[in-house]
Amino acid sequence: MNAMNVDNQIGRAGAGAAHEVAPWIEWLARVGYAAKGVLYATIGVLAAQVALGEGGRTTDSQGAMREVLDAPFGRALLLVIALGLVGYAVWRVVEAIADPERRGTDAKGLALRGSFAARGLLHLGIAFSAFRMAMRNGAEDAGGNAGGGRQEALAARTLDAPGGETVLALVGAGVVAYGLYQLYRAYAAKLSKQLDLGQLLPEAGRWAIGLSRVGIAARGVVFCLIGGFLVQAAMRDDASQAGGVGQSLDTLARMGTWPLALVSFGLVAYGAYELLNARYRRITVPG
Repeated sequence: MNAMNVDNQIGRAGAGAAHEVAPWIEWLARVGYAAKGVLYATIGVLAAQVALGEGGRTTDSQGAMREVLDAPFGRALLLVIALGLVGYAVWRVVEAIADPERRGTDAKGLALRGSFAARGLLHLGIAFSAFRMAMRNGAEDAGGNAGGGRQEALAARTLDAPGGETVLALVGAGVVAYGLYQLYRAYAAKLSKQLDLGQLLPEAGRWAIGLSRVGIAARGVVFCLIGGFLVQAAMRDDASQAGGVGQSLDTLARMGTWPLALVSFGLVAYGAYELLNARYRRITVPG
């Protein structure tokens, strides 16, 4: 993508008539994007420290929340993150129902809108974990790759069900497809429909889009690995093969320093992208 195309992305407004959502929905959504940004950046920083030999650890959102809890004023901050994640979940459900980006009702559009609803429910669960961790001071939440244990438990329940291997393989394939879609998004960088960067200087806007592309690509790699774990668990009928973000970063670490370093810094970039969403995301519904 050349500089002129990026400048066009920065200045171009979203297509179609739209009006603003209720202020409380917009506020919750923006806090939610910021909460996601903090968690992804924390995961990325911890993994980057591992890659650089400076300590750290590979972990997932649960481990990131534990890091937040251990920080000064950590309980209050974690409660804000939990509230933000609830807001993000609400906004995703609103996106699925109201279709503000006009995804449509064809097969592709319905699949994307269904993914919005699924992500809303997923982040509602993460928000519940954050509330529980904050209120119980993390006493019942182990650090590290605790999320991987939940992945294994879900995989085990799926495998125990009739046709469970097929279902788990399809879920894994769907997660891989989502990861590949993220890689496509990073390549296409069609961010102007989502981010209103017109108020930034062109050079700053180009940096913002470039950083966002790196972050989206890194997240795509992680989701491809998570989906691969699920497919492998289905093929081997072994729930222990399932894994989450922490296990994906562990796999990259076994590949060498550079794969882990690139993806971990990419996750920090994705955290920055979510902060850009918190500030500049167009949050509208069709008019």
